[in-house]
Formats: sequence, C-alpha cells, structure tokens
Amino acid sequence: MPQNPFKNALYQLKSIEEFIPEKDRQYLAYLKQPQRILQVSIPVKMDDGSIKVYEGYRVQYNDARGPFKGGIRYHLQADLNEVKALAFWMAIKCATVNIPFGGAKGGVQVDPKKLSAAELERLTRGYTRAIKDFIGPDKDVPAPDVYTNPQIMAWIMDEFSQIKGYNVPGVVTGKPVEVGGSLGRDTATAQGGFYVLENVVKKLKLNPKKLKIVIQGFGNAGSVMAELVSQAGYQVVGLSDSRGGIYNDKGLDVKAVIDHKKQEGTVTTFPGVKIVTNKQLLELPCDILMPAALENQITKENAGRIKARFILELANGPTTPEADQKLFKKGIIVVPDVLANAGGVTVSYFEWVQNLANFYWTKEDVFKKLKPIMIKSFEKVWKTGQDYQVDLRQAAFIVALSRIIQAIKVRE
Repeated sequence: MPQNPFKNALYQLKSIEEFIPEKDRQYLAYLKQPQRILQVSIPVKMDDGSIKVYEGYRVQYNDARGPFKGGIRYHLQADLNEVKALAFWMAIKCATVNIPFGGAKGGVQVDPKKLSAAELERLTRGYTRAIKDFIGPDKDVPAPDVYTNPQIMAWIMDEFSQIKGYNVPGVVTGKPVEVGGSLGRDTATAQGGFYVLENVVKKLKLNPKKLKIVIQGFGNAGSVMAELVSQAGYQVVGLSDSRGGIYNDKGLDVKAVIDHKKQEGTVTTFPGVKIVTNKQLLELPCDILMPAALENQITKENAGRIKARFILELANGPTTPEADQKLFKKGIIVVPDVLANAGGVTVSYFEWVQNLANFYWTKEDVFKKLKPIMIKSFEKVWKTGQDYQVDLRQAAFIVALSRIIQAIKVRE
C-alpha cells in the first residue's frame, strides 16, 4: 500500500473509472486534485511568553454540489497528503448520502495534549484568522475531527463572528448546543451507523441476538455504538482503546466497561477478561467487526486472518485497497466509511440548516430525519453493488461520482 493516503484515494478513483459511462469519464479529471489548497503559518504566544509558529492547512476539494464541508484535525501527522485524501473522501461521503455539500478538510500540525487551554484557544483563533476569507456558511463549513471538539468549534465561531461584526453560527458545525449546535450531533455518527447495521442484518436475514460484535476504538463513535448494539440485543465480545483491547467470548457488560473507562482511563484494566492487542482484536472470532479508531488498520497483511462475516467502518479509511480486494474475494462484506459513518456529516448538515433558518429541532426530529437518509443511501449503494457486481466501497463511489459529475455537467 502506498504510504501516501492521497495516492490511496486516487487509486480508489481510478478503480471505478470503468463503471462510469465513457462520455462522462472526462469529468473525473476535476477530482484528481483539489480546487484549492491553503497552507498557513499560525504564530502563537505561549504561556511562558515565547512564540511558536504552527503549520496549518485547509484543503477545499470540490464544491460542485454545495459549500465545502469537512473537519479540522489537530495532530502531529496532519500533513498535506493526509488532509487532501480526507477532503476527497468528504466529497464522496456527502454525495453518497446525497446532502448538498462538497468536500474539504483542515489540519494543524500540533500535539494538542501539550498545550494549555489558553494556548489551544490562541492557536484556534489564529488559525481562524488565517483562513477567514475562505470559510463561511455559503463557502466552507468546518467541523470537529481528531483532537478537536465542540469548544474549539465555539472559538472558531466566535472569532469569525467578531471579524464579521455579527453572529455567524453557520460557519461551523459540531458546536455546543448553547451557541447553535444541533441536538443529537454528539451521537450521530454511531446512530447513523446503527441504522445501516440494522439494514445489513435484515438484508442478510440474520438474527441480531445471535451475532457477536468486536469494536476497535472506544472514543465517541465506538463507545456510543457499543451501547446501541448491546441495547438492541447484539453481543459485544471485544472492545479496545488506544492502549489495547479486551475480549470475552461470553459477552461484555458494555455499561460496566464504559464506567470503568471513565474512572481508569482505559478498558485494559477491566476485570475478568482476556487482554489482547489492537492488532489481535481485529482477528478475533466474531460476526461483525467495527473499526472505529484510525486509518489503515486492515491491510493486505492481516486481511486473510479476519474472521468476521462483515465489517462496518466507523473510522475513516480503516481498510486499505489491497485489503478490500482480499476481503471481497473471501466473501466478507465491507460497509465502507463513506456510508457507515456518514451520520455525523448528515447531522452536521441538519445543524447548518437550523443555523440558517434560526429554527431548532428536537433530538427526536433530528433522528427521525436521519434514519430515512441512511436507509435510502444504504439501499442505493447495495443495489449498485449488485448491479455492477462490485464491493460496497466501489458501489458507494459509483453512486457518489455519478452525482458529482451530474452537478458539474449541469453547471457547465
């Protein structure tokens, strides 16, 4: 696998070229590079009085279908190729679930754990000033991603609003509810994934109560999904966080594990379980495997040892292209990230709509609107996979690219 994630993204684009009508293939050229790349320097006055300069990016990939949309990550590895790949995938994801956004992504090369709250705020406001001319409710709408959160979104909104001289809540999504955030946004990624899971299970005529689930990653998406599936009668047998995993073939008490994680900071000290590494966790016997941590977890090296009946990707990019091919040949279904975790960006879209209308919905309203979007998108991708005899990732790409190409064509 290329170490460069952007090469991975372009490989995925090329792999479905043959399924796009010949007259439309020329439009794929629009998607081989981003529309705009911003690279900015952010000077920050540290608590000790010294100045540090951080490097930041905003990649705006394609806006044929609506304003650019995508998260901002604070991470030491947030290099340009990673951010470009993630921006491309956001364009695909928004088109897969048919919401009127393009794709973008932002990143700042920093270890946020080493900054005080005040330093983090100064960095965030500095980044906002650096990209201010290129974001806005009608241009580009950022959101939280790795190591960013609702508080950071509130600082971006406040800084941008101060620059404009009036309140602009729609400049970002994933904000606290007090400043225009949407109810349900905090659990939307897992909730959307759960709706898709229920439909895969129905499609394969399986009994939820007889299915064993392993979830890698116990952050927001992983822990909420663990709760949802255990409440629905599935048996969670394996869980992990960044320090390692736990396994019990008879099933784990998810609520007890969540409480333990809150107290101890890790799942690995939970009593009465077998301790495994994150790599071992992926190869445990189970019916459904859910990677909910980082990219490139399932590779050509370990794909042959995966025992799950199907994989539901809650993380972005957890499976490499070579692994996809191996799993498809083995008959293991992979429900791709651009569909499985799109509940997050869909509810971000709802938040943006509420901000523009200045009219806010109940949590029940939010999920009542989310469910049909996720189910309809799953049905469309599943049918496309059957029609073209391709895996579900290629099917999602075919659906998404057809929509993006149509938007480009009617705007010509």
